Formats: sequence, structure tokens, C-alpha cells
Amino acid sequence: MAVAPITDTSMLERLVAPAGKDVVDVGCGGGGLVRELAASGARPIGIEISEAQLATARARDDGKGDLRYLVGRAEALPLEDASVDLVVFMRSLHHVPREHLAAALREARRVLRPDGAVYVAEPVAEGDFFALTSLVEDELEVRRAAEAALADSATAGLERAVTVDYDVTVCLADVDAFRARTVSVDPERAPVFEARRDEIAAAFARLGTSGDRPGERCFTAPMRVDVLRPL
Repeated sequence: MAVAPITDTSMLERLVAPAGKDVVDVGCGGGGLVRELAASGARPIGIEISEAQLATARARDDGKGDLRYLVGRAEALPLEDASVDLVVFMRSLHHVPREHLAAALREARRVLRPDGAVYVAEPVAEGDFFALTSLVEDELEVRRAAEAALADSATAGLERAVTVDYDVTVCLADVDAFRARTVSVDPERAPVFEARRDEIAAAFARLGTSGDRPGERCFTAPMRVDVLRPL
């Protein structure tokens, strides 16, 4: 029997079982995780820094409008104290400005119920997908800063309960699909991408492995999850 591949969502479900819980997805992007959480029986809230950043999530909501999205920042969450069971940073903690990382973890602790958890999934700075992404933006230092903040999480009233390393496979149809993925995280990456498109296209063809569809490339992306609990 074939073993199902590990995904970010399957790891989340395995470690913190979000079904039936109030969950906030900090840095929800296009809302993919919010929709998956809702489908699994969780009560999710997606947070992004502006209405413009939330436009894609709302547009992909199938017109239902029944999912909850709020404008806010990790360091100033628009939520009441002790109002959620789970705070999720899915590949988003390293996008918090370095000077606000400690405040972001304090905010996560503030909105968390006493028996809740903070779930932080961060890319590890190695592998083909990291090499490809680095051509658009070198994230080595910001990822190190996020790791340092997690190591110092006790100052935010949190402690690391579980740490798990795993690999996910990212398959992209073509260079334009890679552009859409990277620019959606930060629109300011668009000019850099266009300036280096030929170099990025060459790396896209060289790195990773062929996917099932013509032109598709698949890349290994190492990940690390930390589950933090209140002290």
C-alpha cells in the first residue's frame, strides 16, 4: 500500500488536531489553509496585513463569504485575550519584521487559551526550493532571526513542547506558477523577479525533478515545526 506523502496540512493535523477548535492563521495569504481548516471542522480566522493582501483569499472563497478574515499584524492581532485554541504561523513567522518577532510571539500567547498551542512551521534554509527562492529574495538572515525568536520563546510565556523536521514536495507547473507563488507572499518581489527572470528560469529547469505534467518541476522543501505551549 502506498504511503501518503507528508504535507503541511497533514503534519498540522497530526500534531495539534485542529478540528473543532478556534484557530487563527497568521499571514494567511490566499486563504488555502483557512479553507482546509474549515473543511476539516475547525473554526478558522485568517489574518493578513491589508485588505489588498486579503483580496485573493476572499476571491477564492467560492462566493460563500462565510469564512472569517481580519486585517491585522502578527505583533498586534485584532483578537481578544484567551480567545483561540490554536495560533498558526504556516511559513509566515520569518516574514514578521525582525524587530517585531518577540512581540508576535507575545501576541500569540495573549490570544491563546490556557490549554492552547502555537504552531510554527518554518522552511529550513537548505535544499533545491530554497536555492530557487533565494534568487528572488535571500531569506537566510530572516529565517535565522525567526529561529532565534523561537529559541527565546520563554520570554513570551511559551515553551517548545514538540519539534519535528519533515520534507514536503513543491510541484510547480512552470516559471509563471513559481512567480505567482513567490510574489503573492510579497508584491515587492515582482520587479526583482522580472529583472532576474532568465536566471530564475534556468535554475527552475536545472533544480528539482520532472513532475507528472509537461514542464512541471518538483522541489524538495525541508520544514521544521515547533509546537509551543503556555508556560
